[in-house]
This record gives sequence, C-alpha cells and structure tokens, in this order.
Amino acid sequence: MAPKWRELADRFAEQIKGGQLAPGTQLPQIRELVEAGEGSKETVHKAYKALEAEGLVTSTRGHGTVVRPRAALKRLGIARYDKAKWRDGDEVAFIADRVASGRAYKRNEQTQTVSRVEADSVVAEGLSVPVGSEVYARARLVKEGVQPTHSLTSYYRPEHVEGTRIVDPTPGPAGRGGGYRVLYDAGYEIDHMREALFARVPTTDEVQLLQLPAGEPVVELHRTTYTADGTVVEFAVGIHSASRFAWEYDFKVPDSARDRKGQE
Repeated sequence: MAPKWRELADRFAEQIKGGQLAPGTQLPQIRELVEAGEGSKETVHKAYKALEAEGLVTSTRGHGTVVRPRAALKRLGIARYDKAKWRDGDEVAFIADRVASGRAYKRNEQTQTVSRVEADSVVAEGLSVPVGSEVYARARLVKEGVQPTHSLTSYYRPEHVEGTRIVDPTPGPAGRGGGYRVLYDAGYEIDHMREALFARVPTTDEVQLLQLPAGEPVVELHRTTYTADGTVVEFAVGIHSASRFAWEYDFKVPDSARDRKGQE
C-alpha cells in the first residue's frame, strides 16, 4: 500500500493531468488540507514536494503551490526581430513570442525602469565603451498574466538615445514598435545581432523576482545589436526561467566557401 503522501500526490496529479486543475490554479494551503483531515503537515508537504519534483506544480514563498503551465512559451530567434513587426507594425519582441505561441498578451505585462548607471565589465565590453562609462539601462520585467517569465535589461550609449522614448520611464514598451523603432526613427536602423546563451543557477534575488521553484535554473541571454556599419546600438542581458521557454531558431545555413568563390 502506498504511503498517504503518495496517495495525496497521485490524486492531485490525476486532477492536474485531467484538466480539473488548470494551469495557474493555486492548490490549497497545507494547513487547509491538514484541517480537512488529509494528513499531517509533513504528509501534505511531502505530497506537494513530489508534485513539484514531477514538474506539475511550482512552490514559491508568498505565492503558495500553483499548477504549472503545460506548454512553454516559444522564444523565437531570428523571426522575433523581423523589421515588418516593429518598423511597419507594433509587434515588439515579447509580443511576437506570445503570438507565435498562440497565447494572449497585454502590453502592460511588460514593466520597466530606466536609469543612468556606470557600465560594469560585461556591459562595457558589450557596448564597446570603457568600464565606468555612464550608460542608460532600461530594465523590464515581463509577465504572462501574474507569472513572471523573464527580465531583460537593455543598455545604450547616451548619445544614441538621449531625448528619445527609450529613456522615458513610462511602463510598457517604448511606444509603437518598441525600442528598435525608436532607434530606427533616430537614424540607427538595426542590421544584425549576436546572441549568446548559457544556463546557470539563479541568484537569490532572481529566484524572488521570477518566482522560481526550487532547483529551477535560468537561461541568461546576451544580445548585441549592430547597425550596418558595425555600430553597437544596444547590449541586452536577459534572465529567463528555463522551464517557461522553448527556444526556437530558424536560419539560413551559410556556405562561406561558395561565397568566397563568387567574390573571386
């Protein structure tokens, strides 16, 4: 016979997989189940930990135990930066991900703070400026409903963005078309970019900010954006909850040998 905590975990698991408990649903507090005669505090705690280990729920301090989304968001690669989206329309990058995932969105699900900071070694290298240079930092926290999905901080040289909507602290994307449209209107049309990704253990602050479950890693993104002449116009650092995104890249395979031959 299975222990009581396993029976309780299996009952919740069946309800989650069967759809009776939808993604985002908060499970009862431990004390509520104890009072309802479902077992001791230790029994309920072990059941919830088992559900968390099986990837069915997340448990965070202050937010309780919540049923996890079944499908991760698509985090598009090249396609999310299509100029037709932000130059000719109003589909900024995080909205492009939602559209591709078939998920609803609200523009106010991206908040932001803007400040002028001294560039550390990572930012200085990314923007090709000396360490300690003053740069603008536009920090955003992006949510799906009430659930944070990732943070993204874009850094800019002041001479590129001073007086533009990018340094306006109003919450939400930086106006129609977002930051890339602002740069375009200022005469800095983006041409190409480089993205570097790596996984790591989150900091204590990141666990709290992104409401990460125990043991959840983050994926850190470094994005460098250039104009056609090689000028860096943005360096961004994103911190993504690893389980909330499925990264997708679609690109043309290069053939440098053929290209060189064609230039001869």
